[in-house]
Amino acid sequence: MKKFKGLACKTVAAIGLLMLSQLGAAQTAVPDYIQKALASSARTSEMTVRDPARHPGEVLAMSGIKPGSTVVEIAGFGQYYTTLLTDIVGANGKIYVFDLPYTDARAGEPSRAFAAAHPNIVYTQVNYNDIKLPKDVDVVFNILYYHDLMINDIDAGKLNKAIFDSLKPGGVFLIEDHNAAPGSGTTDTKKLHRIDPEVIKKEVLAAGFVLAEDSKLQASKDDDHTKMVFAPGTRGGTDRSLFKFVKPKK
Repeated sequence: MKKFKGLACKTVAAIGLLMLSQLGAAQTAVPDYIQKALASSARTSEMTVRDPARHPGEVLAMSGIKPGSTVVEIAGFGQYYTTLLTDIVGANGKIYVFDLPYTDARAGEPSRAFAAAHPNIVYTQVNYNDIKLPKDVDVVFNILYYHDLMINDIDAGKLNKAIFDSLKPGGVFLIEDHNAAPGSGTTDTKKLHRIDPEVIKKEVLAAGFVLAEDSKLQASKDDDHTKMVFAPGTRGGTDRSLFKFVKPKK
């Protein structure tokens, strides 16, 4: 009986350690240089008011970005993340921002002005089907825009392969997007601006990436996946996937 009790205690202890380990993994530590960027006066009140729902510190920490990094941002218009990225990588880093040409009408002028004011940013408008990415990139961000590839007739497979080729071995492709109903594929993508996360995983893995982390940081049980992501009461509170894909080291 004593032996059994000892085994039971060890089992409980092991389970407790496992739970603590999982909890620690879920609570990604946010480095000082990211916290400093979050507190920067360069960020507008329109940006900071969105932080509690978007968890930018944890998202950036998950990506592994650091001072001196070379980063590609797919769809940076609005500069919510670009403002943070340019601060984090600093003078020794580089940010390459790629927007589709249709964004020029509402975001082209401020995007060009922002890039002109930050020497570590290269801003380009280009059809992603014809994109030419830099080499030896550390991190590629696609935040809330993967579903838009289909909406804008972009060949996601071709783009994912271009991203794979641009990254260093061990480089990170970070994707966050609005979830559609499980099993729905891309049925509601154009109508609701949502995508089944299984579609993202399948397409990105097909390019040669491995899935390093499937985070529940942006999950929301209150979202039933039936509403347009910009609908009043839904915007900012959608159930979202957050994936960290990695290019294998050779």
